[in-house]
Amino acid sequence: MIINHPLLGPRDAQEFTCLGSASLIDRPDWQADDAQQQFYEYCYLRDNPAGEHRELWFHEAGDRSWLVVTRDTVTHEIYKVELASDVARARGRSK
Repeated sequence: MIINHPLLGPRDAQEFTCLGSASLIDRPDWQADDAQQQFYEYCYLRDNPAGEHRELWFHEAGDRSWLVVTRDTVTHEIYKVELASDVARARGRSK
């Protein structure tokens, strides 16, 4: 599988580690009244979809960047690759 890194261009997927759903960017507020329940769901409850899914990938054997890869989990076709920092910034999660 080839991942088209936004900064470095096409890279072999073996350079990366997939860390699961990109929903991890949406970390709960630790000061919320229901923070314990939110963190339980955040840490332990995951969807395992067949089809299009957004995932966090870490460029371990490269520039050590975090990416959000939108791909089909059945065919492994990659639709979109974004820097995780850009995704987080767009969601108001980062500066």
